[in-house]
Amino acid sequence: MMTYGHSLTIGVDIGGTKVGAGVVTSGGRVLARLRTETPERSKSPSVVEDTIVSVVSELRQEYRVRAVGVGAAGFVDERRSRVLFAPHLSWREEPLRDALSVRLGLPVVVENDANASAWAEVRAGAARGVDDVVVVNLGTGIGGAVVLDGALYRGRYGLAGEFGHMTVVPGGHRCECGNRGCWEQYASGNALTREARELVASQSPVAEVLRQAVGGDPGLITGPLVSELARKGDRACRELLEDAGGWLGVGLANLAAAFDPELFVIGGGVSEVGELLLGPARSAFEKGLTGRGYRPEARVVAAALGNEAGMIGAADLAREALPRGRSRRRQQRLGRARW
Repeated sequence: MMTYGHSLTIGVDIGGTKVGAGVVTSGGRVLARLRTETPERSKSPSVVEDTIVSVVSELRQEYRVRAVGVGAAGFVDERRSRVLFAPHLSWREEPLRDALSVRLGLPVVVENDANASAWAEVRAGAARGVDDVVVVNLGTGIGGAVVLDGALYRGRYGLAGEFGHMTVVPGGHRCECGNRGCWEQYASGNALTREARELVASQSPVAEVLRQAVGGDPGLITGPLVSELARKGDRACRELLEDAGGWLGVGLANLAAAFDPELFVIGGGVSEVGELLLGPARSAFEKGLTGRGYRPEARVVAAALGNEAGMIGAADLAREALPRGRSRRRQQRLGRARW
C-alpha cells in the first residue's frame, strides 16, 4: 500500500563501502530504510548509479515522495549537480544529479555526504539550536562541514569542508587524494586499521590480544575489531584509539583557529567508541588551541543521529530545494522542467 505525504523525501547516503537510503518526514523521522554494499571501486560509475536507482525505486513502491537528496562521499560542485572527484569511489566529473533525475522522474539534489550529515545534526541532532558548528565525520576517511550563522557554508565552488585532506604531516603517508600527510591518514578508520596491522606485523608483545583475535593474520584486522577490543579493555587497542584521538584533537585546534565555532560535532563509525576517542581528542585540542587560556573553547561532543544522519540531511536538503507556494502537481511539473 502506497503511503502519501506532502513532505516525504528520500535521502541517500553514499559512503566508501555502503549505500543507505530512507524515506524521511519533514521532522526528520525515517519511515523506512534500505542498506546495501557499495559496488567495488573498480566498477564503472554507472553501477553505483544503478544501485541508487534500485534502492530509491524499492522505497517508492510503498511511499509517494517529492524529491531525492543524495549525500555523496566526494567533491560536489557549487550547483549541487556533479561529483567532481570521489577519493573512495570511481566518480570523476560525474553528472549524477541530472542522470538520476531523468531515471527517477523526480527532482534530485546532490550534496557532499559530510555536509548532509552536518545539516541533519543542526536541524535535529547534537547541534540543534547552535548557529556556528563544525562537524567532523570519521569513517573510511574524514569528512567535514561548516555551518555559519545557521547556514551551511559550501564555499565558492562547493568544496568547503574537505578537512580530511588538510596536510598535517608534510611528506607523510600517501593519501588516495594524491597528496601526502593528509589528516585522514592519521585520524580515520583507515588510519586506525593501518596502525593496528603494522603493530601486529611488528611482532610486538603488546599486540598479543589483537594478534590472537585474527589468528596472526594482520590483513584480517578492521577498525571495528580494534574498537571492540578497546571497549573490552585491551591496552594496545586503547592506545591505538588514543593516538587517533590525539591526531583528531590536533586537527580540531587548527579548525578552531580558522572558524572559531561554538561546537564541534564528531560523527562517523570511528566515533562510536565515545570517550575512548573523544577524551584524548579534547586533551590534544586544548593543548594545541591558539591562545589557550585566554579565549572561549568550543565544546567537543559526539554526533546524535548515528548512521542515519547522512540520509536525514540529504532528504531535508532536497525538500528545501523544492519550489514553494504552489500546488503539488504544479511543483512536480516545474521540478521536472527545472531539474
